[in-house]
Amino acid sequence: MKILIVEDNMILSGMIKKWLQKAGYEVLTAIDEPGARSILKKNEISLVLSDVRLPEGDGIHLLEWMVKNGMETPYIVMTDFACFPDAVHAVKLGAKDYLPKPIYQEQLLELMHSLLKQPVIIRKERSFVERTSEAVRKNTSLARRVAPSDLSVMILGPSGSGKEVIAQMIHRYSERHDKPFVAVNCGSIPNDLQASEFFGAVKGAFTGAVADRKGHFETANGGTLFLDEVGNMPYSMQILLLRVLQEKEFNPVGSDKVKRTNVRIISATNENMKKAVEEGRFREDLYYRLAELEILQPPLKDCKDDILPLAEFFRKEHSYRIHVKNEGFTEAAKTCMLGYDWPGNVRELSAKVKRAVIVADDALLGVSDLGLDDAVCYHNPEIHSIKEKEKIRRLLDKNHGNVSRTAIELGCSRTALYNKMKKLGLM
Repeated sequence: MKILIVEDNMILSGMIKKWLQKAGYEVLTAIDEPGARSILKKNEISLVLSDVRLPEGDGIHLLEWMVKNGMETPYIVMTDFACFPDAVHAVKLGAKDYLPKPIYQEQLLELMHSLLKQPVIIRKERSFVERTSEAVRKNTSLARRVAPSDLSVMILGPSGSGKEVIAQMIHRYSERHDKPFVAVNCGSIPNDLQASEFFGAVKGAFTGAVADRKGHFETANGGTLFLDEVGNMPYSMQILLLRVLQEKEFNPVGSDKVKRTNVRIISATNENMKKAVEEGRFREDLYYRLAELEILQPPLKDCKDDILPLAEFFRKEHSYRIHVKNEGFTEAAKTCMLGYDWPGNVRELSAKVKRAVIVADDALLGVSDLGLDDAVCYHNPEIHSIKEKEKIRRLLDKNHGNVSRTAIELGCSRTALYNKMKKLGLM
């Protein structure tokens, strides 16, 4: 994939270029808007990483020109805090994201991998928000119980529902927690590169193999290999994967040397796997080897209790990362979030909250900031009780679990509060 860096600071541009080349990208650079336009006209660019302030032209006008000419290339804005309003404007115009300076390698690469749906990401320890909906709590409990074993787990559920979070939780509570967690998107690796991606290759094994390269099994050795979108894995790769799981060994492409592997496999898919097996798209023997235990992750619309706590978690996380201050959500925004169906699930919620954090002018994030102005936000009887439950939970947290103090703040008796907590499932 070709990445275009538009940055007049040659030291920063060179540093980012090295990071991206090491990660396997082809990189082109420009120092101003005319130079960037020229490159975009002549090349198929996968992503643009641009500063706002340039010696000739600027990043905002470049984005406007791209939009006007129908270019749907993902666009990331880089800028310092003093130019934050420009970044806000860029996001409103259609920029996919915003990175504050100084730029950090891990943050940049993770964002790019996410936008470009790159096949592999090595995850580090990440923070989790405790979800309270009954279905997810059961999954969390099951993940912790199965973690110490080496059972292969398959996590089923719609895209964006948090399947990787469950996978990371299993890794986190396993004896492999101090080893790599390698996430691979099985649907984004070209068929002719599947073997080399998973098993590595030696120099000269094929055109473009200019050096020995480790595969995912070797990178994840001792840790966890997370096969995301495993239902999209080509049949030819399924045969190779089954052999490795059975024999615990593999050969890098172009090599006779046998390498041993010790990884735990966790997989995830939004496919109906039993149907895929029946239709001959997925090997039955591989399915049963990958799905020694299945966990079904529900869509966010079926977990209304989780919406506001997740939104608050993402608000704090995104605000901290991009150095802006805000205080929460308007009541209208909360009602709309609770009434919206979230077809993109948790991933969509995170994206909309991030947008709101960037574009909001007020301390409280509103419906418009979330980009939900035109969304259908259904009103149902559940919403009042969910908001009430969230209010009580927030006050209990503030008061360190002191029920008497919380009752006083709510203007009710201690007994009444206990009854209400029991009714709302807070006890």
